[in-house]
Amino acid sequence: MNRESLNARSRATAQNLFIEQGDAFMALEGRRILAEENGRRPREGGGAPERERFDVVVIGAGQAGLSVGYHLARRGLEFVILEANERVGDAWRRRWDSLRLFTPARFDALDGLPFPARNDSFPTKDEMADYLEGYAAKLRLPVRTRTRVESLSRRGGVYVVEAGGREIEASHVVVAAASYQRPRVPSFAAELDPAIVQIHSSEYRNPSQLRKGPVLLVGAGNSGAEIAIELAREHRVWLAGRDVGHIPFRIESFAGRRLLARFVLRVLFHRVLTVDTPIGRRLRPKLLAKGGPLLRQRPHELEAAGVERVPRVAGAEDGRPRLVDGRLLDAANVIWCTGFGPGLDWIHLPVIDEHGEPKQDRGVACGEAGLYFVGLHFEYAMSSVMIHGVGRDARRVAEAIAARMLSARRIADAARYTAATLDVPKARATDAPPSL
Repeated sequence: MNRESLNARSRATAQNLFIEQGDAFMALEGRRILAEENGRRPREGGGAPERERFDVVVIGAGQAGLSVGYHLARRGLEFVILEANERVGDAWRRRWDSLRLFTPARFDALDGLPFPARNDSFPTKDEMADYLEGYAAKLRLPVRTRTRVESLSRRGGVYVVEAGGREIEASHVVVAAASYQRPRVPSFAAELDPAIVQIHSSEYRNPSQLRKGPVLLVGAGNSGAEIAIELAREHRVWLAGRDVGHIPFRIESFAGRRLLARFVLRVLFHRVLTVDTPIGRRLRPKLLAKGGPLLRQRPHELEAAGVERVPRVAGAEDGRPRLVDGRLLDAANVIWCTGFGPGLDWIHLPVIDEHGEPKQDRGVACGEAGLYFVGLHFEYAMSSVMIHGVGRDARRVAEAIAARMLSARRIADAARYTAATLDVPKARATDAPPSL
């Protein structure tokens, strides 16, 4: 058994040790790891298939997963990034055609590679997708595309990732699939008239997907507001949902691009609204529940475009959407801008709460040594889910992995040394010294 295999098998044990280890424990632990490793090897001539093994498996090659990869690579760790899509960046390519990022290009780069655009420009979604693909290629990150993870579990002290009919074992796993996994649509959507075109915002591309007639957008966050502005040119548009607030300036203005955006994004969202500050801890539940404020559109701009704000949609009646005030809307189209569910039911570990959210503290899974999350809403700060903020969380997770691996390596080395020394017969006091 080589050094790397022994070190890897020791890590899970090392991470759960809270007592000082003596020589006897080191000897027994070293022997146990060797025996377990030998028993797990495939039999010659058939039997269990040989499994791949990495120090770290990163699930997801979006901005979160690539950021983790960058920081792992800087620390010389052996890892692989698994991506379900055919190409890196496809999650951005599939968003609506006219989408531009809500933040200037100077805030749209990941650690290690500037964004190839004018600092105060607002990149398109395809430019962002191409940047991520180029980032992975330029930094030579080990990304495997078309590899959808179907299961994450634990076996014999190591994590087992099942993907594409193969098993990959790792001592550490980083789930970097963000919080946008499963489109959320209310159950009463099935009660609407079948003639009404219904799509989720994740499926919306352009106005050609809709039929003639009024459009109801359910959800008044950034996506809903952006799509509403676009559709108001050709349709009557209702925008339903609570007011999420807005930043008090035009982000595309000269002052917004050059000064105010930096204050909001890098100071307020990145340093003030965090889990370490009283105001961040107080506002975090509200921001998680209703989302962040509008960054580009403002209420008077929606009104000027002809978008009509209406209260929340409460259900369906006679095949039509019913608002909380009792009004029924004769909508020909409904676009559900109602967000996403975590979609983490493929994680077969006790780290998911009753709401389907991971139980974690600043990206470190609670009660599961070696499991991490990056890219979650307000993981550490409001900027955690933003491109300019994900690098800090990725660096923290990479540092935690490197520290645990170093600690495990020291324990494994000590276990091997002690096991070897205890196997050497000790000379008795009455034994004669060897002849010289």
